[in-house]
Amino acid sequence: MNDSLPIYDLDEEIVSALQEGNRLILQAPTGSGKSTQVPQILLDGGILGQGRCVVLQPRRLAARMLAKRVAEERDVQLGGEVGYQIRLDNVSSRDTRILFVTEGILLRNMLADPTLAGVSTIIFDEFHERHLYGDISLARALDLQETTRPDLKIVVMSATLQSAQLAEYLGKCETLTSEGRTYPVEIEYLRHDPREDPPWELAAEAVAENFDSTEGDILVFMPGSYEIQRTIREITHRLRSGAVVLPLHGELPANEQDKAVARTSQRKVIVSTNVAETSLTIDGVTLVVDSGLARVARYDPNRGINTLLIEKISRASADQRAGRAGRTAPGVCIRLWTERDHGIRAASELPEIKRLDMAETVLSLKAVGITDLSRFRWIDKPEEKALTRAEQLLSDLGALDEEGGITPVGRRMLNFPVHPRYARMFLAAQDLGCVRAAALIAALTQSRNLLLRADRRVEEERAEIFGHGISDFLILIRAYSYAQRHDFRMDACRPLAIHGEAARQVKKLFEQFLDIARAEKLEIGEGGAPDESIARCVLAGFADQVARRKSGGTLVCDIVHGRRGQLARASVAQNSRLVVAAEINEIEGRGGDAQVILSQVTEIEEAWLREMFPTHFQERIQHIFDNSQNRVVVRREKVYRDLVIELQDRDADPSPAASACLAAVVLDGDLRLNQWDDAVDQWLERVNFLAAAAPDFGLPTMGETERQLIVHMACEDATSYREIKDRPILPLARSLLTHEQQRLVDKHAPERLELPGGRRAKITYAQNADPVLGARIQDLYGVTEDIKIAGGRVPVTIQVLAPNHRPVQITKSLKTFWAESYPKLKQELQRKYPKHEWR
Repeated sequence: MNDSLPIYDLDEEIVSALQEGNRLILQAPTGSGKSTQVPQILLDGGILGQGRCVVLQPRRLAARMLAKRVAEERDVQLGGEVGYQIRLDNVSSRDTRILFVTEGILLRNMLADPTLAGVSTIIFDEFHERHLYGDISLARALDLQETTRPDLKIVVMSATLQSAQLAEYLGKCETLTSEGRTYPVEIEYLRHDPREDPPWELAAEAVAENFDSTEGDILVFMPGSYEIQRTIREITHRLRSGAVVLPLHGELPANEQDKAVARTSQRKVIVSTNVAETSLTIDGVTLVVDSGLARVARYDPNRGINTLLIEKISRASADQRAGRAGRTAPGVCIRLWTERDHGIRAASELPEIKRLDMAETVLSLKAVGITDLSRFRWIDKPEEKALTRAEQLLSDLGALDEEGGITPVGRRMLNFPVHPRYARMFLAAQDLGCVRAAALIAALTQSRNLLLRADRRVEEERAEIFGHGISDFLILIRAYSYAQRHDFRMDACRPLAIHGEAARQVKKLFEQFLDIARAEKLEIGEGGAPDESIARCVLAGFADQVARRKSGGTLVCDIVHGRRGQLARASVAQNSRLVVAAEINEIEGRGGDAQVILSQVTEIEEAWLREMFPTHFQERIQHIFDNSQNRVVVRREKVYRDLVIELQDRDADPSPAASACLAAVVLDGDLRLNQWDDAVDQWLERVNFLAAAAPDFGLPTMGETERQLIVHMACEDATSYREIKDRPILPLARSLLTHEQQRLVDKHAPERLELPGGRRAKITYAQNADPVLGARIQDLYGVTEDIKIAGGRVPVTIQVLAPNHRPVQITKSLKTFWAESYPKLKQELQRKYPKHEWR
């Protein structure tokens, strides 16, 4: 224990709060000692009783290093009184009283033992980061506490926390705040926008300029391992000597991580990802250089892909990073962005539950009987699309049934501490006899890439040694075997651009996956498995990521669920027509453009889809209109889920299906029937007029259904636009009525009306309007009575036209027109048109 740390100002209050209640919010700044000391305070203060304190950490590196620190402080062997458990690495025993774990571990323990027997207290550390499993585990812990474990203590800790919101969520609980004893940190910003300047150059310049004017160690924040290496190279070049420059990130071996945080007599420059932002305290840091960037994992539920893009950190993260410089003395933080930029950044990070793949979480919730995810005790409810995608994936893998309930396969998948995809692979591997290969593939996907970028000569040499094959995984397996045979020696691996240290880490993961397989009583075997079995195994775990290359001349692929991406150029399966991709990522290119890349690709065969997914594979035949030929073709499609993996077209023969296809294109407005003219439309209006005016005639009405029927009749026995474009339409429209009905329409709703002068004047019919007849005055001489149709029931509106065919009067009563309006019009018009007859 280190009772000089600020957190000990609250040690009695912490113990008292948990003696009187079972929920506590503890807010304490960075460097106060909460992560290492609070578990010890609870143990030594008797809060744990005979039970265990489980401390949740959002990162594996933090869980391991905090456990190591606490074990050293208590002068006990790691794995005894103090231990840690992270995915695929368990350093603990029955005697462990303080157990640091990553968040997913606790949730799995809840599935294995719903009552958490032996656990007396759960500490949720760095909860402000709002990691997915932290949210879920807290919700489950509260449910457990309110039902079968009222004795369970729950502590939520953070340096920066929206305690009011959390207190409302937790209900009855006490909140304690430690002011800490951090020293002041001077914040400096860039005066000008860095624009296109690489962050490693800006960081190296800041370190070099401030190195001699500061004392103590320097902590530089970069978004990822690539940027860290570039930064180390730049700093080493500028400083030459005077300090050791070390990397710190989650992919490093444990001894390299320990070296970065260990106390040394030599001045250090640590270049780290955001793993050093919280939990880990690096003593002696007085200068922080912050790039203001981080690689942020997101899941796009619309496209079903993962993204890992560099983004600007929030103001809260920036404050956390700056606080690292004021741990032991006054410090300085140089932010490699402008103060104006800082003001418009997000206040805090978006919770993981709003941006990550929910598949593993949903499967865990289904396993504990939560069928309606909308009613779960969410702190922040995830997007509906994310939940839908997760359930779709689990259904694709056979983990959920049609009603959304967990299947026996799904329950078996939960026994594997891996993503559901890899759990499904293990189960398939048992049937295919390739469990060992599946374990190695799972290990390969959990580690850094074994094959480094190389020039063409090295790539050709690698291809000659490891072969091409049908899967990128087969190449990686052979590369790993090569490295293992040569004891992962750098002198043997480097000539072939194999990452020897990464291969060494794969070996450890591989053995852990084999242990998991043995625990599940899978047949491990010692010999190699056929390439086809391995490929089928990959397909079982990534059945929703089947893709078809669009053509032989492109790497662009269509993917299941309506997505599109591009095969990685380095893939051995880049010339394959049908593939399954283990990774679909949107990555940011050097030019800033994002591309969807399919990597870890395996060639598959159509027959496998038929055999392995018979209910998801279908062949369908449909008639479609080929716009390039202006004709109907018969398309034969082989479809896996919604992905067309093969299609063939042939000219259609005359048939009802071909006619219906052609008619559909006409009805959509893409093709025009030249003979569907005003005469056709007027015929339909005449029928509708008479049907309404004289219902006793028993005429049908001509609506949209009848119009569609006429189009279908026009397309009968045709397969091309050429055959129908000039077909007569009016006879087809008239044929919808009997001869007697046609006679009634011609008689009582005539198209034209013969006038005394011999002219046949057209009557225009329109929906919801009286029929209109237009005629010149001279043609109306002799017509003294009103004109009526529909058996004398409906007067026709007369549009009286001047000699120039422009209307001068509209009337329904010619008798009134001749008596009242005509005398005045005659005088006016006679002057304009003296050559015309005027009576």
